[in-house]
Amino acid sequence: MSLAAAAVLTATVAAAQNLDADKSPAKLFADGCATCHRNPRGLAKGRFTLTLSWFLKDHYATSSDSAKVLAAYLESVDEPPPRPAAKPAKKAPRSTPPQAKPVQSQ
Repeated sequence: MSLAAAAVLTATVAAAQNLDADKSPAKLFADGCATCHRNPRGLAKGRFTLTLSWFLKDHYATSSDSAKVLAAYLESVDEPPPRPAAKPAKKAPRSTPPQAKPVQSQ
């Protein structure tokens, strides 16, 4: 009886497959994320690759390998943080002072 149970468990493990294997990162996004997110930009939000891949593995990806690939993809399309607005340049001082207008007498 225990031999039969072991054989069934072994066959089940052998039949298991990674459904995300050989998919491009864009395809992984389309299959798992596009339902809620229109595009991948901004989803990485400046996170570290390691923490992002852990999050994806815990919540969305089927394997750590697909989570790493998806995390790298999200970071590659992430928009850089906006730059602070540039201050307008000060006007350069004039090299010669303005000349006074002559006063006209009446």
